[in-house]
Amino acid sequence: MGFFDILLGRTKPVQPNLDVLFAIPGAAFTLQAARDLVPTGAGAVCFRAAEGAAAHQTERDIRDLLNLDPGVTISVSKDEYGYTWVVCRQAEGEVDLPTLMTDLHGVNSTLVENGFGPFLLCTVIGFTGEHDGKRQRLGLIYLYKRGTVYPFAPIGPQQRDTDLELQVRADITGDVPVESDLSRWFPIWGSPVP
Repeated sequence: MGFFDILLGRTKPVQPNLDVLFAIPGAAFTLQAARDLVPTGAGAVCFRAAEGAAAHQTERDIRDLLNLDPGVTISVSKDEYGYTWVVCRQAEGEVDLPTLMTDLHGVNSTLVENGFGPFLLCTVIGFTGEHDGKRQRLGLIYLYKRGTVYPFAPIGPQQRDTDLELQVRADITGDVPVESDLSRWFPIWGSPVP
């Protein structure tokens, strides 16, 4: 950082650490033991897509990469806010979280290698469980630009279970770098996962 950056209050952005994704399976064991939440076998990478030949080539590269894993289906969709979601789903009943994390890491890496790193928003990994006869849904969200993870527990249209989110934060703090700034725990209502 230069003198003018310091004088103007600019900060150096945190370098993303995609290897945090490989710590998610450890957090999954913790969630299963503490909350009876298990991985759904679905995860997604969210980014603001650019148009043009480079974007189409990147999508082909991602599909080629993920087609190497026959147990995963891939879909690409856009949400109402203009973000693109690359969703990876493992066959039902065959959840292999380390393999899913490798696939999601590959999607992120492919986007970075093709110049789309600044457009990456987050990676979401889905979990589900049952508590008091009610189905619970949870997403562990990796914030690309912060290098941190936070829980998101939707319970209905535009509603979230903040109590569960805070409990999960306490549970997984030793497993992954948890986002400490609660104002950055953005709801991702349009997400295809969890």
